[in-house]
Amino acid sequence: MIILGYVTMCLIFGTTFLAIKLGVEAGLPPFLGAGIRFFAAGLLMMLWMAARRKISFSLLLRKETLFTGFGLTFVTFAALYWAEQYISSGLASVLSATGPAFILLLQAGVSRIRIPRLALTGTLIGTAGVALLLLPGTEGQHGQMWLIAGLVIVAGEIGYAGGALLAKHASKKMPEASPISLNAAQMMHGGWMLLLLSVMTEGAAPGIGNFSQAMISLLYLTLIGSMAGHTLFYWLVSRTHPVFPTTWLYISPFIALALGARLYGEPLHWNAALGSLVVLIGVLLTNAESIRSLLRARKASVAVRSESRDSA
Repeated sequence: MIILGYVTMCLIFGTTFLAIKLGVEAGLPPFLGAGIRFFAAGLLMMLWMAARRKISFSLLLRKETLFTGFGLTFVTFAALYWAEQYISSGLASVLSATGPAFILLLQAGVSRIRIPRLALTGTLIGTAGVALLLLPGTEGQHGQMWLIAGLVIVAGEIGYAGGALLAKHASKKMPEASPISLNAAQMMHGGWMLLLLSVMTEGAAPGIGNFSQAMISLLYLTLIGSMAGHTLFYWLVSRTHPVFPTTWLYISPFIALALGARLYGEPLHWNAALGSLVVLIGVLLTNAESIRSLLRARKASVAVRSESRDSA
């Protein structure tokens, strides 16, 4: 069940970037689509948990969930949805994988945590990969907007990193609240912020060109991308080593690149392919210590089970 859940989660997260692209290109305003997705997903999850008496709506009144929602959902996905108007879904997924590097840098800057040499090397390699991805000619049809969109996604990952650190703080400050409940509350906060941004900036947006495509994209992202995907993520966190579910970052970008190129005809130039590989190598090195701890925990678990069988 753990393997099945992990594979399903990777597939879900790998397909969400193309689903966003389909919605944006169908004419669904990006901030409106993102706002509806996260507010609806958060509300449905809150109602589900409330029906099981495992959540209190007072979570919405806590500043921790408000600030987490601002970073994890509002900043991250406002940037991603807007940028996918000008950038392919596959490359958007690769640029989004830079989040762990920013988490490391923020930890070093705010908490004065020393960055291991290997992780620092990974961060530098990942930065070089981003530079390769943003070389001129990768997506010439959008001209300078391609470069701006790529930089916006990277900037959005700074918000993701800040939100991730705030989420860790919130879970420590509110140990009685489950991770799923905290995630639902922060999604609702990020969702209403995105809807407010849509009202302020997208009032004069043209009508939706392909209504059925836009609705399919929205429903998929809400029910499968946000609700099923994130529930699987937190279920895996509760059943395995906390680092294990985050390794979707190394797999899903390749799924997104393949789907974008195969199903949507997105271009994949040599510098995009090379840059994607370099970014993912950098992400892998940045999280090398966490992966080592995962492998050590796995080895210890196997040893304990082996001893239990021998004693039996």
